[in-house]
Amino acid sequence: MRVYTLVEDYSGYESPFLAQHGVSFLIEYRGKRLLFDTGQSEKPVLHNMALLGLDPKDIDYIFLSHCHYDHTGGLPGILKAIGRDVPVIAHPTLFRRHFVIRPYLREVGVPFSREDVKGLFLTAEPFQIVENLYSTGEIREREDFERTPLEVYTLKNGSIVRDELLDDMSVVVKTSQGLVVVSGCSHAGIVSIVKRAIKITGEKRVKAVIGGFHLIGASEERIRRTVEEFKKLGVEEVYTGHCTGLRAEAAFLEAYGESFHRLHSGMVMEFRD
Repeated sequence: MRVYTLVEDYSGYESPFLAQHGVSFLIEYRGKRLLFDTGQSEKPVLHNMALLGLDPKDIDYIFLSHCHYDHTGGLPGILKAIGRDVPVIAHPTLFRRHFVIRPYLREVGVPFSREDVKGLFLTAEPFQIVENLYSTGEIREREDFERTPLEVYTLKNGSIVRDELLDDMSVVVKTSQGLVVVSGCSHAGIVSIVKRAIKITGEKRVKAVIGGFHLIGASEERIRRTVEEFKKLGVEEVYTGHCTGLRAEAAFLEAYGESFHRLHSGMVMEFRD
């Protein structure tokens, strides 16, 4: 099993890979290739794929972790590069109106319409995509300390209401080394996501957790609790960046040492199946 970091906020020292605020991974598993998120533009994703020797025409599935533009914006261009219809897996509420109101009203959801995408596979339920590779589905059981509301909103019956980002979903792969969990922004709470992955698969060993953990504005208490829970769950390796934040990255580095890895565009992670 390989996970390619196609785009991330950071590109590394003297790296030829392009960076962009956003996330896109390619998961290569059992002869299938699943594109996990598409960044906010297809250009750096396709540029970095070429450097990695990857052909977009070989993509079998696309998985969108949630509605935010920095995870979905590259989809139309990537679909054009693929050149054929592939299943696009996401939550049924992906195309809702989604916006912030500070410092001004601004849309931050999917920057294209539902009609622009063929092959949509919209479900909130967990299911197997490839043997031993699953969508977690909607994370309905969330840890209390991770229930921190975000300043994001949607429309409901003509009223502005706080958006709980119920569409946040992740992917989990059950390998011989344990679970490999891949998340986009972890708006559902990264500890809640890992516990959901364990429940779905029945596998208690967690080899690695990869993605943005959205702790950039979190309190010291929440960061401490997150690291403690990772240790309790037996998470062996941490690969994070994007929206995780420097303070949380420092906490994971202190706790995990050489088993902590800062994501960057072009990073390739390999795990034994």
